[in-house]
Amino acid sequence: MDDDALLTEQMAYYRAGAAQYDRPYAEYEPLQELLAVVDDLPIAGDVLELACGTGQWTPRLATRAQSVTAVDASAEVLALARARTASPTVQFLQADLFQWQPPRRYDTVFFAFWLSHVPPARLSDFWNTVAAALAPGGKAIFIDDGPAAAAYEEVLANQPAPAALRRLDDGSQYRIVKVFHDAQTLTDDLATLGWSVRIRTTAGNFIGIAEPPTIS
Repeated sequence: MDDDALLTEQMAYYRAGAAQYDRPYAEYEPLQELLAVVDDLPIAGDVLELACGTGQWTPRLATRAQSVTAVDASAEVLALARARTASPTVQFLQADLFQWQPPRRYDTVFFAFWLSHVPPARLSDFWNTVAAALAPGGKAIFIDDGPAAAAYEEVLANQPAPAALRRLDDGSQYRIVKVFHDAQTLTDDLATLGWSVRIRTTAGNFIGIAEPPTIS
């Protein structure tokens, strides 16, 4: 697809910048407060965490779950996530989420700050993967940036998907996919795909709980 090169660059950014990944969580109090919302979300049973990064959310999921399978494409961030997470109920897995298919079903699929990295052309396929990963009665729970976050990004024009430029401490720069979803538009888009979804906004972010289409 036309966005392949952009996604390759995005993966390279997160691999090269693994050591800087946690900086926003340390510097921004609203992000620290956002971590606490896990305690108020319907996370239960066996949980699949997509794009777990360095595991900021993983230990919090583990306290609510029977088990957690945490998946990310970057070995570098997974190493940090393993070091952060001591729970024996957590399993880490390296896989490209645009190609990987879950081998089993889960009660909860969770992803934080990942949906904005999915190109619009791949959005339907991504949600199909999420649906295939959910057990009957399961829910998808997701957290991400809202439109206000665009003010803090160097947004790029004329790209194969909505994109922003990110820079690392060593001066290197990378394009990443960055879609600033509006809560109502995202709700409508998911409804078109057959999902039932509730999205609420908080401090410039949104939190969504979605249930997949019912297949008769």
